[in-house]
Amino acid sequence: MGDKVRIFDTTLRDGEQSPGASMNAEEKLRVARQLARLGVDIIEAGFAFSSPGDFESVKRIAHEVEGPVVCSLARAREEDINAAWEALKGAPRVRIHTFISTSDIHLKYQFRLTRKEALKRAVEMVGLAKSYTDDVEFSPMDASRTQIEYLYEVIGAVIGAGAATVNIPDTVGYALPRQFGELIKGIKENVPGIGRAVISVHCHNDLGLAVANSLSAVINGARQVECTINGIGERAGNCSLEEIVMILKTRKDILMMETGIVTEHLYPSSRLVSAITGMVVQPNKAIVGDNAFAHESGIHQDGLLKEKTTYEIMRPESVGISKSKLILGKHSGRHAFKARLKELGYELGEDDLIRAFDRFKRLADAKKEVFDEDIEAVVQDEILRIEVHEGYKLMGLDVRSGTDVRPRAAVTMEVRGQAVKEEGEGDGPVDAVYKTIARITGTKSVLLRYSVNAITGGTDAQGEVTVRLEEDGHIVLGQGAHPDIIVASARAYINALNRLEYKKKEKRERLV
Repeated sequence: MGDKVRIFDTTLRDGEQSPGASMNAEEKLRVARQLARLGVDIIEAGFAFSSPGDFESVKRIAHEVEGPVVCSLARAREEDINAAWEALKGAPRVRIHTFISTSDIHLKYQFRLTRKEALKRAVEMVGLAKSYTDDVEFSPMDASRTQIEYLYEVIGAVIGAGAATVNIPDTVGYALPRQFGELIKGIKENVPGIGRAVISVHCHNDLGLAVANSLSAVINGARQVECTINGIGERAGNCSLEEIVMILKTRKDILMMETGIVTEHLYPSSRLVSAITGMVVQPNKAIVGDNAFAHESGIHQDGLLKEKTTYEIMRPESVGISKSKLILGKHSGRHAFKARLKELGYELGEDDLIRAFDRFKRLADAKKEVFDEDIEAVVQDEILRIEVHEGYKLMGLDVRSGTDVRPRAAVTMEVRGQAVKEEGEGDGPVDAVYKTIARITGTKSVLLRYSVNAITGGTDAQGEVTVRLEEDGHIVLGQGAHPDIIVASARAYINALNRLEYKKKEKRERLV
């Protein structure tokens, strides 16, 4: 067993301060219940004094969500602390978290208080909060820019007044990891009575160091980390809950610390917060981003197929993601392609695999990502062509069309081993292509049906065309797929013509 690090989640308070991320009471309650399932130790449910909505949210979460301690933030002002208590009282596990700035820049320009006045107010308001509950937390705001001896004095005084947790905020994300770690170490070594309180940290991400600073603090003695789902929060956000938790879990061999987080709920929690706030998680976000367990490089995919630990230091299942993703694209290798085919139920011979892989690579050059539906279309197209002993093949296609141009197509085909080229016009680009192909092949078939479907989303989606042809009592289906819908249309038509030829051949053989 390692040392326990408490996880203080402030998604519903600091996280909600992200522009555009405000939540109503019902949405906050949904997130709070998910945080309880996640196993956070403390939920900072809001700032009860700030608005009737926040008051109601704090009250409902405190009384309706079981498990975590529920906390309300309060400035070091009597009316704030009274409002916090009114929202929390009667609930089973509650905390009041009060704060005042201690840096000279804040005291001079924002609060217009002397150090002595700020110290006096901090002690008095912690005492007031203590009269309501034994679980009181105090934060000296902008601690990382506070004169160190004064910071020690404030922390010692509020512990004497009853603070059970002292939180050290890097309010503007100014600290560097070594500096912040030394700050925590200095507090442990120099503040009288520090052993009676839990040291907490609340780091902002203005320089991208919130997680690094929080980790450095934990290494140097902090035992509570204030963080948010997806790292959302004021300005550049806060320490990311999922990142600090998985650092402690993944590197427990070195850090010898643990949390009570049920990590399998990290991904569902991330998706819930993203859906409610509308703040999309960036694809390359650690732990919960879409690409966190996705691999496209052929070298990485090959290693992963042989042994997952070659390129994954965490199991995707451990954070609530069902499995790793092998993203098939232009960098993918044949091993990954073959593995995906097997997952989709296809086991091709070596020659067929080589041909299908070549088609896949050409498709991957045209698309950013190749989806399962694309692969199935490629394989089915290859299999269908093999089954019907293809006599017609599309070699080249050039189509001209526009508002002031009559559609015209130039088609080059291989017909029973011979290259044939024809040009023709039509009412539209597809009509021009089909009439030209019909002239090349000499078919008298009737087009009964023509349909187009986008196999995948996006403007680079591969289109799948299906046609139904009839000739001499034979009705056949033809399919073709390609990012260029005109090419897909030509392939579908030629595929159907090949099927017709196969059926005609079968009929002739039966008559002999």
